[in-house]
Amino acid sequence: MRATIAESWVVYSMPMKGSPGGMRAVCEQSEWDAMELARPGAKTLIQAGIANEGEAERLARGASGAARPRNSKTQLTSFPGEAATVLTAATGPMAG
Repeated sequence: MRATIAESWVVYSMPMKGSPGGMRAVCEQSEWDAMELARPGAKTLIQAGIANEGEAERLARGASGAARPRNSKTQLTSFPGEAATVLTAATGPMAG
């Protein structure tokens, strides 16, 4: 039987060239402590004490990977005649 180790997860940000907000990453609390001892202040702690890795990953990911909203104005056409009807009913400037 395996012993259950209570671990906590950390989300942090590290500076990255070309990205003003830096890159977010996830690690265990013990790894964060070791990184801070090696190079204090090199990385910015976003949140510590997260209960599980999945929750930490979602926090680190932010809006990246989220489903995009659907465009309800788009109309699907199945026949050329329907496409012509949709195009003639459109308002606004046309290319041409």
